[in-house]
Amino acid sequence: MTTRFSLRTTAFALSGALALSSCASPVAGGGDTPGTSGATTSVSLGVVPVIDVAPIYLGKEKGFFSKRGIDLRLETGQGGAAILPGVMSSQLTFGFSNMTSLLVARDKGLDVKVVANGTSSTGKSGGDFGAVVVRGDSPVQTAKDLAGRSVAVNTLKNIGDTTVRASVRKAGGDPAAVKFTELAFPDMPAALAKGNVDAAWVVEPFLTMAKNQGARVVAWNFVDTAPKLTVAAYFTSAKVRTEQPDLVRRFTEAAKESATYATAHPDEARQAITGYTKITKEQVAALTLPDWPAEVNRESVAVLADLAPQDGLVSGKPDLTALLP
Repeated sequence: MTTRFSLRTTAFALSGALALSSCASPVAGGGDTPGTSGATTSVSLGVVPVIDVAPIYLGKEKGFFSKRGIDLRLETGQGGAAILPGVMSSQLTFGFSNMTSLLVARDKGLDVKVVANGTSSTGKSGGDFGAVVVRGDSPVQTAKDLAGRSVAVNTLKNIGDTTVRASVRKAGGDPAAVKFTELAFPDMPAALAKGNVDAAWVVEPFLTMAKNQGARVVAWNFVDTAPKLTVAAYFTSAKVRTEQPDLVRRFTEAAKESATYATAHPDEARQAITGYTKITKEQVAALTLPDWPAEVNRESVAVLADLAPQDGLVSGKPDLTALLP
């Protein structure tokens, strides 16, 4: 069963009007280690209802968590702006967030720690799950041409604009000249078609939707940033790590098994997506799935850590040892 939690959110979801109800959960209950009687630990995980988290839904269905004594409750929010404070306030045991949000959180003094990889770029230009698109009749031909133009991102000063800047920089343009506009992903294809923005950074399923409406890709921003970029991860707080280390270990093992299974069974992962989103079977069949490696690509996160202060997202060089497992 998937529940929803009510916290301050940003627009990041598969529907433009995701209703959030008040259903906050404690960090965990039932003890740290399951007993021989079959007792389980109740665990809440804050996720965003996007294709990235398909392995977790699939892993829960396959029993990867329950066999480790974890009663996993998936609670959906609209983005890291809701999930991060939920984890830090002990309303959620674990959370899902993009890596740049976690780098910014640590810079602000929040003791977050990655416990399992979430989702990664495929590393393929022409075949990734996120890209920068323009209208078919746009004069923009490459990422270099985005300088001086408006680009929609789902959240300002986050992984969207920093990876778009990486594309512009790589193409020889001025990354500081890009004008970013905050829009929810579901609103981007229409805004682009109407000419309200010059370009939009979109992820699946909105990438496919935009292309079906005549948009064309001018940059594969994740691919331009780093090979096989780790885009997002599962994390927890210092409180959970200190008080329930065995729970963290069991969750990490289950998350890794889920990622490995989803990678080996992409058709089942696609089927899982139709269960927690409004994407139809026909639509999900056309989507480009992200990669779900079991381990974080530390070298790629180091690139994001270098870009964060360069783009003014953090005050100093992030401590990756403190953030990554």
